[in-house]
Amino acid sequence: MFKDHSLTIVIPAHNEEQTIRDVVEEFRAVECVDRVLVIENNCKDATAALARDAGAEVVAETAPGYGCAIRAGLDHAFATGADIVAITEADGSFRGTDVWKLLHYLEDGHMALGTRTTRQMVEQGANMYRLLRWGNVVMAKVLELSWYLPHEPRLTDVGCTYRALWKETWAKIGPGTREAGPSFSPEMICEAYRQGLRVIEIPVHYGARLGGESKHSKGLFQVAQTGLGMFRTIIRKRFVG
Repeated sequence: MFKDHSLTIVIPAHNEEQTIRDVVEEFRAVECVDRVLVIENNCKDATAALARDAGAEVVAETAPGYGCAIRAGLDHAFATGADIVAITEADGSFRGTDVWKLLHYLEDGHMALGTRTTRQMVEQGANMYRLLRWGNVVMAKVLELSWYLPHEPRLTDVGCTYRALWKETWAKIGPGTREAGPSFSPEMICEAYRQGLRVIEIPVHYGARLGGESKHSKGLFQVAQTGLGMFRTIIRKRFVG
């Protein structure tokens, strides 16, 4: 519990058997965490079994893609008693203890976002080389400019998937989301601004993956593809809805 609010950690997972046990155990060890929910997204390995062995609840989502997995996780978590959900990754690149920072800032807003663009907090071996880091900054500035009036947001990393939100926040922004892949991350932010909600961004530690490889940023082509998708989503949300 966090100040009498039930906290669930949601972890989307697609073939993450190398890392899922360590990640579940790390987040379950954080005092304020009530439960860990792993969204098994068409895994062909032992991810689900290892997650259960580590103490997580596992929910299957057959619609492929990061966005589909997170929507399923948020819907399930809030429908089954969570007041707050923190979203993280199954690869071990985020620290469980940083959830405290997200929660304390969440008290002053509707959604708290991590940012991986603070160089002093990006650990050696992390998948955040210069081009990728600045690509995230540029995309954040596109979103920032799009909603400068009336919100005047301050963002540096719309692609960071470590974030926390209230049940009431998801009730407002959930119906306005539709992205199936990584563009779901900026879409959540855009929809929050469309609903007049307060979004706060804070630096989090970002380390090397414990295993496997990124599905969306392992090479220049994937980075460009992901960035273009995010740009299209931001423009759509600002001018179409």
